[in-house]
Amino acid sequence: MRQVRELMRLHREAGLGMRATARLAGIAESTMRDMVKRFESAGLTWPVAAELSNAELEHKLYGLAGRKPGQRKLPEPDWAMVHRELKRKYVTLQTLWEEYIEAHPKGYRYSRFCDLYRGWEGRLPVTMRQTHQAGDKVFVDYAGDKQPVVVDRLTGETREAHIFVAVMGASSLSFACATWSETLADWTDAHVRAFAAFGGAPRLLVPDNAKVAVIKACLYDPQVNRSYADLARHYGAACLPTRPRRPRDKAKVEACVGIVERWLFGRLRNVIFYSLAELNAAIALLIARLNDERVLRHFGQTRRQLFEALDAPLLTPLPAEPYVFAEWRARRVGIDYHVEVEHHFYSVPHRFARKPVEARLTARTVEIFLNGERIAAHMRGSGNGRHTTVPDHMASAHRRYADWTLEKILAESARIGPCAQLLCEKILEDRPHPEQGFRSCKGILGLEKRFGAARLEAAAQRALEIGSRNFPSLKSILEKGLEGQPLSPAPGDHQPIEHGNIRGSSYYH
Repeated sequence: MRQVRELMRLHREAGLGMRATARLAGIAESTMRDMVKRFESAGLTWPVAAELSNAELEHKLYGLAGRKPGQRKLPEPDWAMVHRELKRKYVTLQTLWEEYIEAHPKGYRYSRFCDLYRGWEGRLPVTMRQTHQAGDKVFVDYAGDKQPVVVDRLTGETREAHIFVAVMGASSLSFACATWSETLADWTDAHVRAFAAFGGAPRLLVPDNAKVAVIKACLYDPQVNRSYADLARHYGAACLPTRPRRPRDKAKVEACVGIVERWLFGRLRNVIFYSLAELNAAIALLIARLNDERVLRHFGQTRRQLFEALDAPLLTPLPAEPYVFAEWRARRVGIDYHVEVEHHFYSVPHRFARKPVEARLTARTVEIFLNGERIAAHMRGSGNGRHTTVPDHMASAHRRYADWTLEKILAESARIGPCAQLLCEKILEDRPHPEQGFRSCKGILGLEKRFGAARLEAAAQRALEIGSRNFPSLKSILEKGLEGQPLSPAPGDHQPIEHGNIRGSSYYH
């Protein structure tokens, strides 16, 4: 009775009788007499001490609530264990009560067991009820269970697909799709599909602290993955990761994941899919039924109706082009002003040699950034160890060398003379690839400035005659002045040597 203090004040201080006090309080006179009798039997005096609370005063007068005098004490369950077990999958209060009553046959009945647990749970820390504004947040996560997909019609070998789930905060409109993995590429692609299904983007994306979303989890300043931040920026949104180890921060998507799992997996358990596209088509049909046909009990409307009324008008319009997934790589420019990315070399302006840069990779392009400024862009090449070079990136001396082609080399050598041209042709033919002879030919033609065209032509003729078709031999001929000297007689011009110790060819007949 919360009126004990007031009734005793009226009875003791105001001097009202039992009947008058009971009439003012709206209780029976016998109840008033019983209260005064209990007050005196408890050894209490008026006025009651101020430090004695109402609950303590009631306890002194009436004892523990809910237990009759002389009632036997029933075995009390371990409520902390019950609460902990309920967090496990598929565990219910009915299951835990059956285990309890099996151990204590004369224990609490099921209804009392549930009442006592709810009372114990009510003393736990209060959970804030979240109110989501229209068009404000989208909660995203992957389902814990996976959907097996048959990918081989001949062997029946299966591969598991991961189920991505997104749900609008205000309307609970849900989206789900299957991906082969939970990597950054599949994670961002699932977001792009979700925004396309919603027809717009929210103001905030609320993921958990998975590595694809958050590089370093922190209560106050989490470090968001750069590619994920680019995705959010592309759609005019921002990332708001939940607090570490606080699943209640995204209770909306946690509940939606459970709904989607029961809604999808139960209906698809006996269906065999032969591709990810088939699975996603089936998921899209079932999610459409969930959003368009199921009426939410508390609102009397479907998720789709709530979405059209609340979220849709406030979503940010989609950009003209969907987000293209990109990855970032930290690199350093080489001394040859090229950056190695995925076993291919891409040029940057030569003044940035040895600088630390960042490479942004998409499926088709490679962009190089220095201090946030793009300094080069290329079409993505295959990882074959080759170079992609823009002529404007080269130093002027290097650019002059790069201008040399097969046709230019032959034209320059023909200007000097036919022997020089033939020598260059032979050098290019001897190499497995013509470009491998460019440097040797360029060096030979460069000797014209030092020795003149006439001497170079004569040296080329001598080099052809002796079979020395390379730059060092030609340079040696010119430096030693051998281009004008006659060749030594060929071995066939010598007369046979006659000597007694030489048998000769007749000996072998």
